[in-house]
Amino acid sequence: MKEIRIISWGLGAMGSGIAAAINNKQGIRIVGAIDQDPDKIGQDLGTVLNCSPLQVKVESDFTFSEKEADLVILATSSFTKEVFPLIKRIIAAKINVITIAEEMAYPQAQSPQLAAQIDQLAREQGVSVLGTGINPGFILDTLILALSGACLEVKKIEAERVNDLSPFGPTVMRTQGVGTTPAEFKAGLEQGRIVGHIGFSESIKMIADRLGLELDEIKESREPIVSNTYRETPHVKVEPGMVAGCRHIARGISKGEEVIVLEHPQQIHPQLEDVETGDYIRIKGTPDLNLAIQPETPGGIGTMAVALNMIPPVIKAEAGLLSMKDLPVPSAILGDFRQLIANQY
Repeated sequence: MKEIRIISWGLGAMGSGIAAAINNKQGIRIVGAIDQDPDKIGQDLGTVLNCSPLQVKVESDFTFSEKEADLVILATSSFTKEVFPLIKRIIAAKINVITIAEEMAYPQAQSPQLAAQIDQLAREQGVSVLGTGINPGFILDTLILALSGACLEVKKIEAERVNDLSPFGPTVMRTQGVGTTPAEFKAGLEQGRIVGHIGFSESIKMIADRLGLELDEIKESREPIVSNTYRETPHVKVEPGMVAGCRHIARGISKGEEVIVLEHPQQIHPQLEDVETGDYIRIKGTPDLNLAIQPETPGGIGTMAVALNMIPPVIKAEAGLLSMKDLPVPSAILGDFRQLIANQY
């Protein structure tokens, strides 16, 4: 059986990390790479990834066909509206897609018309499209659904991801409001510059749809985490009284009651104020279930791993727009990827 052929579209931190991981796996290889960075265009992908030459030149645009690749890993944007034109082009080439755009984890939540269009186009061309990552895509949705499999009844779900923003770059600092004053944070929220976590609507609707819950609405709130200590990263300095992060909470309401509550407090150096990172899931039902992972599941590596490990299920799936609730729960792939394509799930 031939190797699974992958195109990496987007070679930022996540895209290049996924490409490097693919290069170290069996039965799978990169056959194309696309990026808009002029310093990368024309370079051998191996140079970009700091490894030996791969004989794959980084291109500035998508020019591939189904004869050249089996799947595209798309890592360019967080938003459905921005990746839709790219996904449309990939589908037209009859190539499967995995994107780490957060809103694509379940675009039915905020862009139902685009979701329906992607699904129709993918079915017509016989390919599959999946949005995934660590969150949304795994911790606060897929893992919750898997845990609920041991319940006869589910009355309420509460989950929390407490993480450290320190490793991230300036873009994340700006979108989380790190380094602002509380007044600047409030203004940033009103102007849409500070957004908190991207993906809560997607996770909550995915969970509700899989469980058969009808939601009245999804409510979201964002609050500044004001620091009592001095904190610093290579990209930002936070004095006492300034904002070190964002506490973002989303609530899924059904029949006037909160049935799904997801919380994501993110800040730089939480340990400086005795805050431990971790991922927590609490299901109130029959029976009650509690899961705690400490410290947090690493976001960057986790996103790379989930995207990589979902390649065989996506290639084997029926055509159309998929979500993580539609596919097998991912596992690490330590052997040859082609074996999972040959075997039935």
